[in-house]
Amino acid sequence: MEQTPGNTRGLTLVFTGNGKGKTTAALGMALRAWGQGMKVLVLQFIKGGWKYGELKAAEKLGPNFVMRQMGEGFIKGAGDDGLEAHRAAAQNALQEAKKAVVEGAADMIILDEINYAVHYGLVDLAEVLDIIRSKPPGVHLVLTGRNVAEEVANLADLVTEMKEIKHPFAAGIPAQKGIEF
Repeated sequence: MEQTPGNTRGLTLVFTGNGKGKTTAALGMALRAWGQGMKVLVLQFIKGGWKYGELKAAEKLGPNFVMRQMGEGFIKGAGDDGLEAHRAAAQNALQEAKKAVVEGAADMIILDEINYAVHYGLVDLAEVLDIIRSKPPGVHLVLTGRNVAEEVANLADLVTEMKEIKHPFAAGIPAQKGIEF
């Protein structure tokens, strides 16, 4: 069905679970939106430091596909020595997300790994819920990451859980270029 002003509705979508593919699914959707002439903004809450393949691709897509790494890299656990640095980075990303969503800065806004940031207490769940509720009607909002809060899932229009069946890391195979980064 072709979108017309009368039937356009921005959706809230969640990709969660312990399986691989959450960010990949969101980026596939982003590429589809970009191909339809929509502006896309991706804010990465955890990823930082590494030059992931998707960053290189986003640079080539031009000004209507913006991806910003705002994190400090992956968190090792609740006892991670750098948890305060992670928290400060996530808070900064949250402020950027609030502003982008309220202003309708893009047709699709992806908050990559935000569920993980909530789970580790880097950002407050109530603030994330406020962002979802403040979304303008024409904006698609995508949230990724493991351990989605039930309250987030309840507000979403679509929730997909990625379930790990088998992963090469369990067999001692390291992360592969083009697959994990």
